[in-house]
Amino acid sequence: MDFALKNGCQGVRISLYHGSNTSFEIRNMKIDRLQQASENAFSIHLFVDGRYGTFSTNRTERKELEKFIRNGIDSTRYLAEDRARTLPDASLYYTGEGNDLQLYDPQFETIPPDDKVALALHICGEIAGKDPRIVAAESSYGDGDSFRYMIASNGFEGESSGSYFSLSGSVSIKGDGDARPSDYWYDSSLYFDTLRRDGIGSKALERTLRKLGQKKTASAQMPMLVDFMNSRRLLSPVINALYGSSIQQKNSFLLNRLNEKVLGDNVTLIDNPHLPKAAGARYFDSEGVATGQMPVFDAGVLKTYYIDTYYANKLETERTIDSPSILILSPGSRNLDELIASLDKGILVTGFNGGNCSSTTGDFSYGIEGFLIEKGKPVQPVSEMNITGNMLTLWKNLVETGNDPLISSSWRIPSLLFDAVDFSGI
Repeated sequence: MDFALKNGCQGVRISLYHGSNTSFEIRNMKIDRLQQASENAFSIHLFVDGRYGTFSTNRTERKELEKFIRNGIDSTRYLAEDRARTLPDASLYYTGEGNDLQLYDPQFETIPPDDKVALALHICGEIAGKDPRIVAAESSYGDGDSFRYMIASNGFEGESSGSYFSLSGSVSIKGDGDARPSDYWYDSSLYFDTLRRDGIGSKALERTLRKLGQKKTASAQMPMLVDFMNSRRLLSPVINALYGSSIQQKNSFLLNRLNEKVLGDNVTLIDNPHLPKAAGARYFDSEGVATGQMPVFDAGVLKTYYIDTYYANKLETERTIDSPSILILSPGSRNLDELIASLDKGILVTGFNGGNCSSTTGDFSYGIEGFLIEKGKPVQPVSEMNITGNMLTLWKNLVETGNDPLISSSWRIPSLLFDAVDFSGI
């Protein structure tokens, strides 16, 4: 940092990163693929005479770095001037007063590779040979750790670390004709000891077998229940519409809607970044700005945008944070089975197959699969159907949320029950 400042920079931010990951993939009870990798990276953000450049390398020998930085400064001077590119206001930085968020498992480096393979084989063993129609039984184990240190020339210094572990199982089976239904199940955790080890393969097989006989059903407007494995798919376009880049480029269907009621009464979404041992937890964002609990939607009222320093300067507005940390949609009182039982007729969506949403208008079209529900029970697996509509209308029609958010995810979005959704089928 000092070297860059002495050689022409008015501002500097530097990040040092180290990470590693391991994965074992099993197919039909044999190791199909294994991978282990580690990475070191040095990245530097240079603010030179109203211009901005960012450069990265994995070569960190001192003399090479000095040449690398000099070349970066010279290159940055060729760029167009952009006065919106600045370091954050120093008063916004995280100053280190928080307790340890406990995002790193201290036993990460001590887990034997044989134990990791054994877990993956166990998941595959819950599938292989359990049904004569199985075409492929697959499972995987994965883990990784990361360490980051960051410093900025106007006063920030911070570091973070984390780990993760995951297990998954997937199945494909021979269906009618050329049909090959498939599905999966998984679990993940920041800590090895809390990773679920049993039932993942069995759940994947169960989810696959229930797809036998999938077909279209009649087009209609009816309630839609989306399970907690897929509910975040419908929230993603809403969150994307809140980014400063979308707002500044007028490419957001939530443009100029701050403090307005834009979604339904049941939509209360909180960003809560300081939960210990939780995926997504952090004390500062990618620029070092302090995070804190904040409402995103309060009973449908839009309360914040995600705006980093650059877009705050472009929009001449206050900076917030650059991206979501841990999103929590207020849960309801009933689980998925109880929500199914409450439907006289509707469709339970258990997967999305392609589609898109316009970032400008919010109009969407998605392919779906799942089950037709009649009188509170699944009566027919369905596929090759589409849902169409508008995101604002859809979320205004949110009737109820489940009590089943995926706690291992940084987006804790439970099952969602919407009214009056247009389904296209037969």
